Formats: sequence, C-alpha cells, structure tokens
Amino acid sequence: MIYRNDGTAGAALSDADIVDTYAVADRSRLHLRANFVTSLDGAVEVEGVSKALSTPDDQIVFSLLRMLADVVLVGAGTVRVEGYRGLRLKESRQQWRREHGLADNPRLVLVTSRLALDPSLPALADSAVRPLVITHEGAPAEQREALGAVADVVAFGAERVDLAAALAHLAELGLPQVLCEGGPLLLGALTEADLVDELCLSIAPLLAGPGASRITAGVAGAGAPTRWLRLHSVLESDDGTLLLRYVRPEPR
Repeated sequence: MIYRNDGTAGAALSDADIVDTYAVADRSRLHLRANFVTSLDGAVEVEGVSKALSTPDDQIVFSLLRMLADVVLVGAGTVRVEGYRGLRLKESRQQWRREHGLADNPRLVLVTSRLALDPSLPALADSAVRPLVITHEGAPAEQREALGAVADVVAFGAERVDLAAALAHLAELGLPQVLCEGGPLLLGALTEADLVDELCLSIAPLLAGPGASRITAGVAGAGAPTRWLRLHSVLESDDGTLLLRYVRPEPR
C-alpha cells in the first residue's frame, strides 16, 4: 500500500489519490515526464534489467503514469533489453481515459538512431495504437522501409535525432503529455537538450553493489545544462519504497 510521506498516519492512498498527486495542471502544454527506478546506491538495473528493482507499488505508479500520458517515449535499446510488450492498458485504465476525453491507450514512441529493431517485436506488432518510430535522416533506408510495415517512421535531424523537434511534432499531433520510460542514454540526451520538465523517481530499498550504471548516460562533459528541480511530492510504500516527484519550478 502507498501512503503520503508527510509525518501523518494517514490512510492508504487510492488510485484516484495517486492520480491527483501526479496530475499536470495544464495538459495542453508540452510536458515531458521521465519515470525511473533506482536502488539506494544509485543502480539503474540489477543483472542488466530495471525490472529487478521494481516493487509492486512502484508498478502501480508506473501503470497510472501510463494512464495519464498521451505518449510513452522509450529508447530502442530499452525496448529490446526490457522485453517490452505491446502497449495496451487494462480495461479499467481505458475506461478512466475515455471518461476524461482521452484515447483508450497512449501511443508508443521509440527513439533510435540505427533503427536496429525487428518489426516482429511485440512492442511494435502488438500495440493497441500504431507505434511511432523517431530517427534521423542518416538512418538506414532499408530499415526505415521494413519498420514502416508496423509503425510510422519519421526523421528529425541530419545525423542525430533532434529531440526538441520530435517533441514539437508530438505536440502538433495533439500528444503533448509525454512519459519517458528510458533508457539512460535517452534521458541523458533529453537532459542535454534541457527538455525534461519532471522526474518521477522510485527508490527501491536495496543495495545493488558496484558495477551498475546510473539512470542517465551519455558523453561526459557534453555541455548538458544543470537544472534544479523542485520536490513536489513524496509517497512511501509499506515495503520501504520511496516514490518521489520533482518538477521544474517554472514551465519550460
């Protein structure tokens, strides 16, 4: 069960309470929310996957954040390593979205430079909404054609994905609420471009030990701007997991 970490002995939160905690004031504005899980000592994975860090209550928040999103944004490597399935919410989540004027399911958007994706991957072939693949103009033409059978493939940037242009495109499509689920290279690139409006961070109560990477990655000293975020809320699971929400003090 999930509680507010505010020093009170309040009742466990319902899904509606959690949704209120993570609600965005103006859904018409482009807003990029990143959601990651980490260990106490900063590891982003155990034995190569982040699922080993996730707890049942973290999964509840994970699911509700998907319900709130117009788009689930993820890097191709994360889709392969984490074994993403087709994006399809359960019926109760779809019903909530219909009641709030949203499409039944968010759209899966994959970011990739090399287009190293098998069109038969469940994430591409089995999603409720046709996925969108974002790449750059230098990506292999043969792969663009192959993936075009199961997804819309669009290019932004000459030799590197222009993430700002890609997000602007999503807003133009009427999909401004973007949930980034990883991986670390994508978060690093979004941070470098100063495009992160919010970070939701689950801290699992375990020590993973040395060797694991952080939730962000990229070229050191690449010129990414430092960005202070404001702590918006702290929730706590009865298993010791902390669920933190940080937002930019001012809209981007």
